[in-house]
Amino acid sequence: MIIFRQNQALQTYLKKEKNDGKRVGFVPTMGALHKGHLELVNQAAKNCDLVVVSIYVNPTQFNQQEDFDKYPITPASDIDALLNSECAVLFTPSTQEIYPNGTDNLPFYNLGVLETVLEGAHRPGHFQGVCAVVERLLRIVGPDELFLGQKDLQQCTVIQKLLELTPDIEVKLNTIPTVREESGLALSSRNKRLSEEGKRRASTLFQVLQAVGNGLQHGDLEAVVEDQKQYILENGFESIDYLQVADLYKLEPILSKENKPVAILVAATIEGVRLIDNIIIH
Repeated sequence: MIIFRQNQALQTYLKKEKNDGKRVGFVPTMGALHKGHLELVNQAAKNCDLVVVSIYVNPTQFNQQEDFDKYPITPASDIDALLNSECAVLFTPSTQEIYPNGTDNLPFYNLGVLETVLEGAHRPGHFQGVCAVVERLLRIVGPDELFLGQKDLQQCTVIQKLLELTPDIEVKLNTIPTVREESGLALSSRNKRLSEEGKRRASTLFQVLQAVGNGLQHGDLEAVVEDQKQYILENGFESIDYLQVADLYKLEPILSKENKPVAILVAATIEGVRLIDNIIIH
């Protein structure tokens, strides 16, 4: 594995590899790597000849400074994990490399309803920051394929919209199913901030998503959602931002099962840690 910190050196290397006919798969991360990230690397290696992973904690997507300050930084264990994976190139840029002109006058991305629902409603400006960093990384790396995790489903939808807004960036987006612990808890870098008891209680979210899915098929959806919200709170969560059934592609809320794929999404806070999860029903 080769580690690059500067754009120009990385681009020089990748240009040679591409000229030799290699297809590049790209996995952007903010570090604190876990098995979910490594599964993205594994899938990228199956589809492409060379896998690039980036680690950069992007300040523009945090709408709360406290959340940014608490984000786990684990470079030594991240590198160890990648050394034992199919990652060929690790890119760890500085903020100067990503935002050479600073962060005050970034482009505006017209994301439509995606900025007004779910994460968009609860984290103002978050997806503008996500788009800014992903566009920059895609222009630096120039991959053939991009690999993201379904756990961040709305982010995946936003990135698909970004690609529609930037047609000169030609990359295939692959969304990889969420990797979970045996309890059902979705793997997340934020899990590192939970106690063992917190992790056990946090697995409630997956149970709730499944229960709402069953209710969607067989019962009064509104009543099921309210019951499951209460169940979340009874299991140690301090607050719930949303528990919602939405159209899979537009993420607009729906009230009953329709003949199209839907997503069930949840965001809730336990031990001061905000967790998100989702399932898809076709």
